[in-house]
Amino acid sequence: MDRLNESLIALRRILRATDIHTKKLGKATNLTTSQLLVLQSIEEAGEMTVGEIAAKVQLAQATVTALVDRLQGMSLVKREKGASDKRKVYVHLTEAGQDVLNRAPMALHDRYSERFEQLSDWEQHMVIAVLQRVAGMMDAEEIDAAPLLDSGHIHQPGKVDS
Repeated sequence: MDRLNESLIALRRILRATDIHTKKLGKATNLTTSQLLVLQSIEEAGEMTVGEIAAKVQLAQATVTALVDRLQGMSLVKREKGASDKRKVYVHLTEAGQDVLNRAPMALHDRYSERFEQLSDWEQHMVIAVLQRVAGMMDAEEIDAAPLLDSGHIHQPGKVDS
């Protein structure tokens, strides 16, 4: 097999792994990867403002607001005014939200993160350089992307999650 085909097969495997995991997550939890990431962040912190969640998951605040709205509509999170500062609104996990997290499969980006962190410094730099080069070869270097592996789109205001 020539190197071009080997590289295309490797890319296709990455895309398929992302797609398969997204479908598995959707089937197990009825959530997107970005929604799961928001729930996990809230679970870790106990309570967070939308701005804090946005900073943690590295998504735009408007996107996180839409995600939290959707999660609240599913009764997985609730919003409450702060006890000491009534101007702040905190997002909390509900019991139903905790139940969903308990049955969710490990997020693909979490698995990747664990394995990436085990690489030596030079290997991490090499992986980054190669992936950035591949993105450039596919004219994708200017595409806005969040640091999570998801084959679907991230819910943007005015759009519908798939």
